[in-house]
Amino acid sequence: MGLSSLLVHKLRSLLTMLGMIFGVGAVVAMLSITAGAQKKMLDMIDQLGVNNVIIEAREAADMNELQALRAISPGLTFRDYRAIAENVQGIEAITPRKRFKPQRVLPKTNQETPQLIGVLPVFREINSLKMVAGRFFTEEENLRSEAVCVLGEAAKVNLLGYDDAIGKYVKVNDSWLQVVGVMAPQATADEAESVQAFNRNNVIVAPLNAVMRRFDDNNAWLKDEIDGIYIKVTKGTDSIETEGVVRAILASTHKDAGDFTVVVPAGLLKQEQETQKLFAIVMISIAGISLLVGGIGIMNIMLATVLERTREIGIRRAIGARQGDIIRQFLTEAVLISIVGGLIGIAFGFALSRIISLQAGWPTVVTTSSVAVAFGVSVFIGLLFGIYPAVQAAKLDPIEAIRYE
Repeated sequence: MGLSSLLVHKLRSLLTMLGMIFGVGAVVAMLSITAGAQKKMLDMIDQLGVNNVIIEAREAADMNELQALRAISPGLTFRDYRAIAENVQGIEAITPRKRFKPQRVLPKTNQETPQLIGVLPVFREINSLKMVAGRFFTEEENLRSEAVCVLGEAAKVNLLGYDDAIGKYVKVNDSWLQVVGVMAPQATADEAESVQAFNRNNVIVAPLNAVMRRFDDNNAWLKDEIDGIYIKVTKGTDSIETEGVVRAILASTHKDAGDFTVVVPAGLLKQEQETQKLFAIVMISIAGISLLVGGIGIMNIMLATVLERTREIGIRRAIGARQGDIIRQFLTEAVLISIVGGLIGIAFGFALSRIISLQAGWPTVVTTSSVAVAFGVSVFIGLLFGIYPAVQAAKLDPIEAIRYE
């Protein structure tokens, strides 16, 4: 009965549903943006390591800035690395990092030149790196400064193609390095703002001693002795407390020169979750306004319907329909409007989410929970705003209703 009543006035029913369609679509799209941003942040945190503490050198841009910094601080050095390793409790693994951009590589590539990174073998453990071929270099190879390397997935393809790379050689500046392993592709989430960004797939990772002894960085006069330190703390150790100890040690040697940053992924995750929560509340509130407008539209059209069908209501009451039957009839029609509008709105939300992802470049993830919440709210609003018109219809006096023209 409810469906047939709606189909009698198809255009009017569709126009009434528009508020629900746009409201549900907006809720689904807004929640998909929130979920996409959260997934992107979790990917970044997963890359950096939730139990890690990362120290980055802030290197000078020119000679004047360098001289001003060096008058205060020696920059990030191996001495800092040893001080942290010896004095900070709860460290499971730690490695310095030295990296630079090679001037030339062989085989030649038309793509972006890979970065050369020198680290200790525990770098793999700290960053939870997986290998798709070969192995990571060993502590013994690092001690002997052997000319070996591990390639990121993009560096391997750009330099050596899709064939097996193990045992082959790549030339970085004037030194040949033998490939002993290839790392699995890593997620391409953006780095934290305070961490120097680089393509983690387009890298050549070599033993730290080999990099320090075999390669000269042309811009070394502008750079610190090392440019980063990765720390992994043991389970149960608070990485945020560890950050405070690390800052205190570095502040004493760097004399508050501001030439380093300490990043704690666990702290970033906590901040991001708070931001995402606030963002979600704002977005849902904005989308909820559309649903509210849709509910008002349903109430308005149902009140008009009651007036149009006053005579019908009187006849139904006269032949035995109770007030509850009349309420159920009009409430069913109101809820059907919101259900059909909600279903169309879900499809609209999917499409809107896809368009936002393609056109704006934002990651979006439509979750089952977002669809359920949007649909549930639309049905609830239809029920809520349909009650008053249904009760008004049920209260009509049968005799007066039959006489109504």
